[in-house]
Amino acid sequence: MIIQNNKNTTALVLKWILICTLIGIFTGSASAFFLVALELATKYREDNNWIIWLLPIGGLLIGLSYHYWGKSVVKGNNLLLEEYENPQKIIPLKMAPLVLFGTLFTHLFGGSAGREGTAVQMGGAIADQFTRIFKLDDSERKTIIIVGISAGFASIFGTPLAGAIFALELVIFSKISYKSIPLSLLTAYIAYFTVEIWQVKHTAYSIPFVPEFTTTTLFWIINVSILFGLAAMLFSRSTHMWGTLFSKTIAYPPLRPFVGGIILAIAFYYIGTTKFTGLGVPIIVDAFSTANAPYDFLLKIVFTGFTLGAGFKGGEVTPLFFVGATLGSALSLIVPLPIAFLAGLGFVAVFSGATHTPIACTVMGMELFGIESGVFIAIACTVAYFASGSMGIYKTQIVRGPKYHLYEKFKRKGTDLL
Repeated sequence: MIIQNNKNTTALVLKWILICTLIGIFTGSASAFFLVALELATKYREDNNWIIWLLPIGGLLIGLSYHYWGKSVVKGNNLLLEEYENPQKIIPLKMAPLVLFGTLFTHLFGGSAGREGTAVQMGGAIADQFTRIFKLDDSERKTIIIVGISAGFASIFGTPLAGAIFALELVIFSKISYKSIPLSLLTAYIAYFTVEIWQVKHTAYSIPFVPEFTTTTLFWIINVSILFGLAAMLFSRSTHMWGTLFSKTIAYPPLRPFVGGIILAIAFYYIGTTKFTGLGVPIIVDAFSTANAPYDFLLKIVFTGFTLGAGFKGGEVTPLFFVGATLGSALSLIVPLPIAFLAGLGFVAVFSGATHTPIACTVMGMELFGIESGVFIAIACTVAYFASGSMGIYKTQIVRGPKYHLYEKFKRKGTDLL
């Protein structure tokens, strides 16, 4: 009997190692292709700014593709969270190519969007196919979805530890099988190294000088982190508001990104700059050394919320990095702390507030900027998490834990903080 149990355990371990390896390789390869294609699309747009006038056509193509072929996957990241909470149907594999080409079109023609949503959706769709292949039950399927999310996040940003924790923390207040933790880590690292093998590079950021821990430094960090949290709240509410407005005013879904594309193209023409199109990575990098205008982060919030709300594809996380880094950079004009330090704190703190994932964002900050700033990053991410309200960028994310209980306590006292 003992020998039989050992054989069963060994077979189970080997099965999951095989599943994680395959998911990591397939998702990492998909992310590597996506990163290269995205770089080419971005470069072409930057060399040919006239293409922004074709944004309505790109939007119409995206709208039509989802209307006729992608109704079952149009919810994107929210579908992954819904299937985790209440498993119903295996996520169609077509989610991956639809979101991939939808995002590439969005960036090619100048929409303001990110890329993590694409990688996470590709990872989730690829991973869930193994539910059918290995005949997994609902409990195991939850693990598969976590594994897919971690692989997508880790491979697109080059932060494997943060990717694994992000996937777990995103659903942390639901029931999680303990086996999901090592499997999430394993898959995240496999996906990360797969991208490395394909020799695709990630953007490097750094905080060259970290101030000493003093009461004055702590005072300023807490105050700027509250602002980071409020910026995260504004971003989340803006994205949901534009989505609701478009769905209420334009009944035919494919026309939403078409109309939105017309308005965006005209807006970009009149503001006279393309700094708010696409990912905005060069602006993020510059924010660590050159102070931004105090309105840059607000315009990125508006353009990204409008782009995604209209039905264009992409993610929210890189725009969140943009918002946080440029806000921190602008604050360096009045806050007596180093510009790169403030930009780095904003980079991860706004992300923390908008996704309710302070632990993952703290780890990500240390992976990107070094462990020396770890304590300050943890403080910033925690304060922004509490200051950002209960609404995040993912509508179906269940928000529980300390922030939830804090807001419920205030509501019972008749104070609505939101």
